[in-house]
Amino acid sequence: MAIVRSANPNALDLSHAISALQTFSGPFLTQTLGEIEISLRGLTTKDCAAALASCGAKAEVIGAAGLVKRLAGQINVIVHALGILLCLPHILQQGEVIDYVSLGAGNTGRPFDLETNRRIAEFKFIRWQGGAEAIRQNSLFKDFYLMAEHRTEKQKFLFVLGTEHPLKFFNGGRALSSVLSHGVKLQKEFLERYGERYRTVRDYYLPRKEMVLIQDVSAFLPDLLDALAGEG
Repeated sequence: MAIVRSANPNALDLSHAISALQTFSGPFLTQTLGEIEISLRGLTTKDCAAALASCGAKAEVIGAAGLVKRLAGQINVIVHALGILLCLPHILQQGEVIDYVSLGAGNTGRPFDLETNRRIAEFKFIRWQGGAEAIRQNSLFKDFYLMAEHRTEKQKFLFVLGTEHPLKFFNGGRALSSVLSHGVKLQKEFLERYGERYRTVRDYYLPRKEMVLIQDVSAFLPDLLDALAGEG
């Protein structure tokens, strides 16, 4: 079944695009490109068309590459949406009712990924590397902060893939000025509320660590963990 639908009857679907790219790249892309480079030595305009056809350099292949590149930009959104959906049967309690689920990227008009009659929750499906991961840490802090400051009687959950690195970050000494420096709106709000009261992530987190429960959902998503094992 074609994954990508198009009004253009000549447009590639994803399966054909991947097949075209595999045919061009061969088992080892670097080796294939090296062989093409060698084959083009001494080429003249007279032989150009035949040489390109011989090495598989066709307009269809670059179209396939463009399609896969476009779809690859949506992968994180797909992972986030599916991760939430597959976690739901495991985290919902008996009698718990979903108010809304926010699966898309960007401004959806909903403040959190999930809200039920009992909880609010954010999901972070990040494979932590254990090194300097400032951008990921910034995003994680923002989710924690927004839930911690949200006024509600409901429980608050931050669901992650493994708690080791998130908890190490929250209990660490990274300067809040660094964490907030790339989010102008968040930085402005935080400084208006707390000024210079908190200097490090740990300073802000420790008084609030019981407000937001950081919970590991790795056991619910083994296929995602297997897929991310080769990431990086």
